Amino acid sequence: MSFDFKKEYKEFYMPPKKPTIVTVPSMNYIAVRGKGNPNIEDGEYKQAIGLLYGIAYTIKMSKKGSRQIEGYFDYVVPPLEGFWWQNGIVGVDYTKKDQFNWISLTRLPDFVTEADFDWAVSEAAQKKKTDFSRVEFLTYDEGLCVQCMHIGSYDNEPATVELMHKYMNESGYVLDITDKRFHHEIYLSDARKVSPEKLKTVIRHPIKSAECSVKTGENNAG
Repeated sequence: MSFDFKKEYKEFYMPPKKPTIVTVPSMNYIAVRGKGNPNIEDGEYKQAIGLLYGIAYTIKMSKKGSRQIEGYFDYVVPPLEGFWWQNGIVGVDYTKKDQFNWISLTRLPDFVTEADFDWAVSEAAQKKKTDFSRVEFLTYDEGLCVQCMHIGSYDNEPATVELMHKYMNESGYVLDITDKRFHHEIYLSDARKVSPEKLKTVIRHPIKSAECSVKTGENNAG
């Protein structure tokens, strides 16, 4: 049976529908950076997703090709994820999608080295006759976060975020979104196949101790 990250690491991919605190370890990702409204048909965001999965499936199917990756095991490609931010805004303003900066991601199995990744980019470019130069190998150590399973439309996420921030504050933490720690979403549903009210999305925000924040004279609570 193929290794499924969602099932094996439920604390990161299948949190409850109420806020929880979690410490997320360092992980490696396939990543593509971009800007703008993700809902534009055939826009930059949709193109980025195509690039991500082009590399993800080149690595997954490497077992059938000439490159045998050391430590390879069969696995289900992890879900699509995204880091989102807007310049000058702490958190996310869902009414200003054109101002989004984003990093579209999917997790890499730990056995994939940067050399394996570089091979996959070259292999995909050659076979698909596509420019994959925007794709990068990204290591990200997310650390302490508050997260929650959001059920419903992406535009209704603010209600879930409000619950997360309330729980965060009551638990002795403050928001720690910075230029290196982002609003994070993990997409467990295919929006092309699932109605908006049934979409499942993990929402995750970086946090830090309120006590530490007071000592440094900061308070980013939202």
